[in-house]
Amino acid sequence: MPDEFVRVLTPERILILESMTKKDALQALIDCLGTAPEIKDLNDLSQGIFHREELMSTGIGMGVAVPHVRLASVTGPVMCAGICRYPLADYESLDGEPVGLIFMIAAGQYQHAEHLKLLSSLSLRFKSERLRNALMTATDPLAFYHILTQME
Repeated sequence: MPDEFVRVLTPERILILESMTKKDALQALIDCLGTAPEIKDLNDLSQGIFHREELMSTGIGMGVAVPHVRLASVTGPVMCAGICRYPLADYESLDGEPVGLIFMIAAGQYQHAEHLKLLSSLSLRFKSERLRNALMTATDPLAFYHILTQME
């Protein structure tokens, strides 16, 4: 399984979200990701994520969103994830479908290659309906982590 997920995501940064809106879900993930040692400025992360969403929704379709930023205040690639118990209809996903899985990625300003590798790896893996369904039905963060890091 892709080592890059193991390097950037921990079970502690996987949330079961009860949020009813995109804004609330993003804020919960920002607060969670902000606890990672790679994040040096929570306000910078928050502004970066919400600014990115203003430019274009990060809802990539198939019930998945990947909000992402590269910032000078981030020292290395890091990720958190959320399972939306109530899929978010207001996410403005590219296919118009509600979002049930959110993967938030932050990387350093000059970590373009690492950032793209993570985005690409996630996009490729989420073509699998089996994986998406397994993640959506994960009962807890540890189960979610094992599915993401072990399922092909």
